[in-house]
Amino acid sequence: MSDDKPDIPEAMLAKWQRVVDLAADLVEVPASLVMRTQPPDHSVLVSSRSAGNPYSPGQSFELNERLYCYAVLRDARALVVRDAHADPDWDDNQDLAHGMSFYVGYPLAWPDGALFGTICVLDRQDNEKARRCRELLEAFRGVVETDLALLVEMDRRARAEAALTDTLETLEARVAERTRALTVANDGLRQEIASRQRAEQALLRREHELEEANTALRVLLSNMEESRHAFEEQILRQIKGLVLPHLARLRQAVGENEPARSYLGLAETNLEQITSSFADRLVTAFEGLTPMEAEIAQMVMNGQTTKDIARALSRETSTIEFHRNNIRRKLGIGSRRTNLRRYLLSLH
Repeated sequence: MSDDKPDIPEAMLAKWQRVVDLAADLVEVPASLVMRTQPPDHSVLVSSRSAGNPYSPGQSFELNERLYCYAVLRDARALVVRDAHADPDWDDNQDLAHGMSFYVGYPLAWPDGALFGTICVLDRQDNEKARRCRELLEAFRGVVETDLALLVEMDRRARAEAALTDTLETLEARVAERTRALTVANDGLRQEIASRQRAEQALLRREHELEEANTALRVLLSNMEESRHAFEEQILRQIKGLVLPHLARLRQAVGENEPARSYLGLAETNLEQITSSFADRLVTAFEGLTPMEAEIAQMVMNGQTTKDIARALSRETSTIEFHRNNIRRKLGIGSRRTNLRRYLLSLH
């Protein structure tokens, strides 16, 4: 553990390995990375097992303005560089040593807002597919940040359990010590009945405290198990509500392209294995929507107008209005007085 943050367990690193491998396959790039930032160092934590990837886990760089990730961390927002050779801001960056002139990256943060690192993809040429699939990469970013939140919560609970165990051991030691003292006292004070009764009452109180501590520990362990199951269910709901609609639309876009359909099938299979995230009322609400309605609802949340959405989806404005009315009806806000975007944002 460093900087009071928990270490990343091997099982979680293995899961992130599947994430970067899937990202590299989907957008067809040689390198997909999860980077860990511990100033002044910025190092490769997980690297995709893809052909032509020059980066390996443990490889470290000193943070400076000639790194793509430096701008992502400095501005705490996504960065897209289509061709560093033609961009005066990036024509001298260090990754060009490996020919990596294309970059898409997002910041990763701990639940308290502290920067963890970045998730990014790199290519040796402009990659249109990677630019079109930025929302998918952002969804993978959400998976990693949700894992970080779960890890912090598990660490907090482990600390609480350890503190409770210490208290329990202290109580047990006190009870044992009192028992020994009581035995010695009984040998010399058999005639002092009143004193013995008081000592026995004190022992009963200690035993009662011990039982209460045991009960609290059992309840805590039970709650932790229930929470683990709840996390798994919530993660499944989030993937269904926020990621699969985009994959469904992407499947329509690729048509009969068999390689692309194969990659999409792999994505859908692997997404079923990726768990963890904190579901909210928004995910619950999206479960009742069709993929098209869920996509339109997310565009509405992003502040896009009916005309904007119609242009983006190549649909008539009347079609978008029809879907918006269906969304209102399914969410129970048929009244036009209720602003749809404000209502959706309130579910976050």
